[in-house]
Amino acid sequence: MTKLSFKKAYGAALLAFGLITAPILTTTQANAISLQAESAVHYNTVDIDGLEIFYREAGPKDAPVLLLLHGFPTSSQQYRNLIPALADKYHVIAPDYPGFGRSAMPAREDFDYSFASYANLMESFTQELKLENYSLYVMDYGAPVGYRLALKAPEKVTALIIQNGNAYDEGLLEFWDVFKTYWSDNTSENREKLRGFLKIGATEWQYTHGIPAQNANLVSPDAWMLDQAYLDRPGNQEIQLDLFYDYRTNVDLYPDFQEYFRTYQPPTLIVWGENDVIFPGAGATPYLRDLPKAELNMLDAGHFALETNGPEIADKIRAFLDKSLSN
Repeated sequence: MTKLSFKKAYGAALLAFGLITAPILTTTQANAISLQAESAVHYNTVDIDGLEIFYREAGPKDAPVLLLLHGFPTSSQQYRNLIPALADKYHVIAPDYPGFGRSAMPAREDFDYSFASYANLMESFTQELKLENYSLYVMDYGAPVGYRLALKAPEKVTALIIQNGNAYDEGLLEFWDVFKTYWSDNTSENREKLRGFLKIGATEWQYTHGIPAQNANLVSPDAWMLDQAYLDRPGNQEIQLDLFYDYRTNVDLYPDFQEYFRTYQPPTLIVWGENDVIFPGAGATPYLRDLPKAELNMLDAGHFALETNGPEIADKIRAFLDKSLSN
């Protein structure tokens, strides 16, 4: 044992036996410790309509709520770095949908894997957690889930933060052609053509495509490997293929989403990885037609922009919420 280690152990022993007293903390030190404890991420589950829903949570319970809705093929793990970055000032909550992450994965015959079901569950989730109002961070699948939630209770949404989440036909370019074929002709052959999107190569590609070379080493391989582990669970690929087909119902609701934007004009921050092929920048600018006061930020990033531009996005969220929630 080194001299330093011995001194620490000896001091701890004296403290434990009451032979010395702990130093008295100043108010500033005590507040800092309290804030650190509140900012720690907690991993929770709650029963919603008979399903165990996993969620990450951090921040003061009496702070403004920021609800983070994840995309495909990931889970709340995509927000693993953003949550603690904002938890000193906001009550940050990020759930997993059924079939994703740590939430329940009931059999397809026991649960309707659809975006409508997810929105209903998220509505029940907010009610169970007694979230009276919240800002929404939506990305990829999180956009239609969040917008459906907003249609149900528009008065609860205090602000929108949109990151590569589509609501306009302009954002469905060539990448979506094979999906559109599946939507118009739901055959086993067309379904099988999409199975490649569930393989490890495609999952890694979603994380790494469109990233500038100098930022390539900022993306943790653990992220796509964890996502793939969940995708590879028995029965999960069929769930994902069902959701690929159901995505067409979100496109049908685009006019309703747009009407919600026009009618309620929620304060909106757009942070968009402009190199994304799945939801390209062409899908970002149309938001300004319906939300002319929205703040639009195009980032030199790909689909999972938080992986490479997380601190920048966190700073923009802070400035945006500080301003929009104080008005």
